[in-house]
Amino acid sequence: NMNIAIVGATGNVGRKLLEVLEKLNFEFSELHLIASDKSVGKKITFKNKTYSVVGLSDFDFAKVKIAFFSAGSVIAEKWAPIAAKKTIVIDNSKHFRMNKEIPLVVPEVNAEALKLYKNKNIIANANCSTIQLVLALKPLHDQFKIKRVVVSTYQSVSGAGKNHMTELEEQSKLVLDKQKVSSKNFTKLITFNVIPHIDSFMEDGSTKEEWKMAVETKKILDPNIVLSATCVRVPVFVGHSESVNIEFKSEVNAKKIRQCLEKAPGCKVVDETKDGGYITPVESSGDFVTYISRIRDDQTQKNSINMWVVSDNLLKGAALNAVQIANVLIKKYIS
Repeated sequence: NMNIAIVGATGNVGRKLLEVLEKLNFEFSELHLIASDKSVGKKITFKNKTYSVVGLSDFDFAKVKIAFFSAGSVIAEKWAPIAAKKTIVIDNSKHFRMNKEIPLVVPEVNAEALKLYKNKNIIANANCSTIQLVLALKPLHDQFKIKRVVVSTYQSVSGAGKNHMTELEEQSKLVLDKQKVSSKNFTKLITFNVIPHIDSFMEDGSTKEEWKMAVETKKILDPNIVLSATCVRVPVFVGHSESVNIEFKSEVNAKKIRQCLEKAPGCKVVDETKDGGYITPVESSGDFVTYISRIRDDQTQKNSINMWVVSDNLLKGAALNAVQIANVLIKKYIS
């Protein structure tokens, strides 16, 4: 009797969760769709069945075995602990990620951490930009031991939410029509521009998004890895890209790195030194795979390489990773 619930069912990630559940043929007995009061009563069709969205405050979580939370940190902070008294919560927000008692999981990287779920009955889904990065780093670290990572991200507007996607679309039309444009959800114009600012600023000048990538990589992969990040919002609807420079403790070259990554779970190497021999966000949209391109030696530093990592941030960066967590949880811990 695998009953499940999705909190935030009408949002970007909530809708993607439904897509992933269908594509992976996730088996469940009952599905409950939960959202904010303004969405209560809304109809959503899934697998030829129509569901009515219910309100969070009216739902009894004892009805379900797993609850996927994709409604943001404010909702997670208040409601996930309440739900966790009756069910297992897989939360997509940032709120619980650095809690030492709560596992932060990317199944291909640290599935064994799921055994800690009983501490709080809550499992944290990692940050979208962190997930695709550690997916590529894991096999390399296992084989060559990573010393330092420098990453610059090019993050799509869907990572910020539906309102930000709408704003990119509306701004684009206004700019092309030579109309006056003002930003509502962004700190600067996003259309035909890039913004080197995601999340709030910290005392050292970095942003919380950059901080998250560093501390989450340490928690998921290895606390000894040193990571420096610059996170940038770009006018792309779906798909995060990352330029990654990695320094290793062992002797490496691009050929060894490529051979290692070609066997990496959840990854696919598309790396041809010709026009178009690489993956961009457009090709990654709707795909479960994290793509790795532009693998090359760093000629300025020993035992270092550069590479390009692209993934659908709403899928592997959120919904897919959450469902994969649930699958491992069911097979190994609650079957």
